[in-house]
Amino acid sequence: MDPIVEALADQQAELALILERLTESDWRIPTRCEGWDVSDVVLHLAQSDEMAIASATGGWAGIDSERTSAWSRASSVDEGVAVMVERERGAPTTELLARWSTNADQLVEVFNSMDLSKRVTWVAGELSARTLATTRMAETWIHAGDVAEAVGTELEDTDRLRLISRLAWRTLPYAFASAGLELEGPVAFRLVAPDGEGWDFLPDETPVTTISGSAVELCAIAARRRNRSDTSVIGEGPDADNVLTLVRTYA
Repeated sequence: MDPIVEALADQQAELALILERLTESDWRIPTRCEGWDVSDVVLHLAQSDEMAIASATGGWAGIDSERTSAWSRASSVDEGVAVMVERERGAPTTELLARWSTNADQLVEVFNSMDLSKRVTWVAGELSARTLATTRMAETWIHAGDVAEAVGTELEDTDRLRLISRLAWRTLPYAFASAGLELEGPVAFRLVAPDGEGWDFLPDETPVTTISGSAVELCAIAARRRNRSDTSVIGEGPDADNVLTLVRTYA
């Protein structure tokens, strides 16, 4: 199994352990996702995994038109996913857990059986299946954290964060372009892993901007789960402020 697909499966398994222990009332606990309880977060993951399966199997164009219309009418990706969740919320929690679990397993099977260099269609445009798999792992990590925080559980900081950190670094041009901006020059990440090891992501050319600090905190900033000012992450160079404002791991 490719390392990124294995990481996705491991991240799903971590979330599954939390979900399988929830009481009925736990599913109704509000999360840090504004307006969403635990069940809404899991519904969103189930929906987006279904979209990723369609993307990876060449079925993007055939996704239910009522569902995709949420994207076409929305002013942002966040608004689009909110509309999708609102349309389908309220299912029994047993059905919701089964839906997410089935989709999660199928997504891993699809990625494991395909050429990950293949270009596929996604919300942000065309990207490699490997990048799509990485974004699915990153989003599962983000929302596993949302659920864990809501129900009073902590997630372990693992080496999967290296893949998420690299995704944040590699997609900076997309993040800047989405904001109508251009990078002044190459950016380097010099991060500290949970075990104290150094994780360096370096461009081919000499960087003009360098971001340094905790990989855990950088991933949280990119996930919009931590304010940069509340972390030890710092930046030097002409793009430092914009990088720490725009960096993200989802589309």
